[in-house]
Amino acid sequence: MKDGKLRIWAFGDAHVGTDIKHGRTSLADAITQSEQGSGDAPPFEWDFAIDIGDMSGGHDVPDDAEGEEVVQQLGALQQHKRESIYSICGNHDRSGLDEPDAWWWQKWVDPLGKFPQFSKVDQSQRPYEIAGTWERYSFRVGNLLFLMMSDRNEPSQTIGRGTLGGNPGGVVSAETFDWWKDMVASHPNDIIVSAHHYMLKNTTVASGDWEGMRKDENGSWRTHYHGYYPEGTPHGASYLYWVGGKEDSASFEGYFADNPAATALWLGGHTHTNPDDTYGGRSHIEQKWGTWFLNVGALTRWHVKRTVVPLSRRLTFEQGSNEVLVECYLHTDQYAPMGWYKPAERRLTLAKPFSIR
Repeated sequence: MKDGKLRIWAFGDAHVGTDIKHGRTSLADAITQSEQGSGDAPPFEWDFAIDIGDMSGGHDVPDDAEGEEVVQQLGALQQHKRESIYSICGNHDRSGLDEPDAWWWQKWVDPLGKFPQFSKVDQSQRPYEIAGTWERYSFRVGNLLFLMMSDRNEPSQTIGRGTLGGNPGGVVSAETFDWWKDMVASHPNDIIVSAHHYMLKNTTVASGDWEGMRKDENGSWRTHYHGYYPEGTPHGASYLYWVGGKEDSASFEGYFADNPAATALWLGGHTHTNPDDTYGGRSHIEQKWGTWFLNVGALTRWHVKRTVVPLSRRLTFEQGSNEVLVECYLHTDQYAPMGWYKPAERRLTLAKPFSIR
């Protein structure tokens, strides 16, 4: 942090295994662009990064070869430590229903630094200390409190990552939801930033029922933003659908409705599209219940190639200010010139000013 400004790079949905098949290193390319620039696209400063998940690109369960590729691409970091990236598990990072929960993600992405021989994570090098578990953890930067929640397999489901491919909608356990509520309620003086791979229902672009799909000429649902798996709750494929084993639970939505402005920001991704898409009547950045919801993905170029435009966001907090500058960086030139995309830039007003203390 310098000049009284804290700059956070928010990205996700690198889908490393998908892009590498097309000769593109989605994660390493974005890292190099951020630190060194690319052609006319400038580099940009960031103090630490939030990764909202889906490092893996497989439709089956992720494997060690892809894990090794993820670690190799993270090795592109030259000006930042590996530990400056704070990650959560996405739906493609889940392991199989009959395997230990998220073993692949824990082994190779490793937010707690438990498997350094594989992940190369040295937890003592974290710029901000983590408290919690792989599934839910927090860290603090001044009066910013980050609540990081991983997606996981829903135990009641009989399909998911594995033989049938796909997955139900986003999943949070009852324990994680209770932890989140307790953290929010017990920190009323902080600026709370929640992060999960999925957006909440009807908050940002294509986050409503059936909005991940399209109907074909026969009136049947088919894949669009998300894969159509008829046994996998496809109507809820675009949002955080399961909480505590309950379908379409609206648990978070209900809490926000009863406690408006209890948090400042929600960071997620999962739906890959261009920065001007407003399908469902909502953009990538919307305010609801007094909270700003930001879809910050995706880095991939080839995973769901019909809709994706590789992009990420940078959030800038300034000491003593209650405004947050949110900028959009395009990592390819397929939609517009690489670099900052000004039409997607936003200034968000928070209830409290940022303080590094």
